[in-house]
Amino acid sequence: MKNDAFSDFAVNTAEHSRLLKTAQYIQHGNTSCLLHSIAVAYFCYRLSVKFNFLKLHRRELVRGALLHDYFLYDWHIPDKSRPLHGRYHPKAAYRNAAEDFALTPIEKDIIKKHMFPLTLTPPACRESVLVCIVDKICSVYETFKKNAYKSSPIYTVFNKIRSSKK
Repeated sequence: MKNDAFSDFAVNTAEHSRLLKTAQYIQHGNTSCLLHSIAVAYFCYRLSVKFNFLKLHRRELVRGALLHDYFLYDWHIPDKSRPLHGRYHPKAAYRNAAEDFALTPIEKDIIKKHMFPLTLTPPACRESVLVCIVDKICSVYETFKKNAYKSSPIYTVFNKIRSSKK
């Protein structure tokens, strides 16, 4: 999977799911949930290439990262049924992803455990550990950087996904 293949894979994933819907929800700072998920997937992909010796399952890593925050609601709006978003949303993301895809065990693990240690069960595979770490780094960056990723390949993929469903 090369950069173009990453982009095509992300667009294809969005075309066969409700992933585009995540563009309407803000995740961190002013970064949408979709842009955040693309960023996490992109950096995980790039790290998997750089550290090829880890023998990561790249397609599962990328799809799991794209779907890790597939919860499909605005977490800024209080709701008694989900009192602590950080602990609740991995289950919601997993439920939604399982409705739209036949998930592999690695993808399930990534989605369910990306919030470790807030969710108490640790990741069971290397791909999940990588998503967990990259997710935290991207979250901090997005919280403090206005218009995160604006002039990066991540934003290009984001725009391809948004224009693919029109």
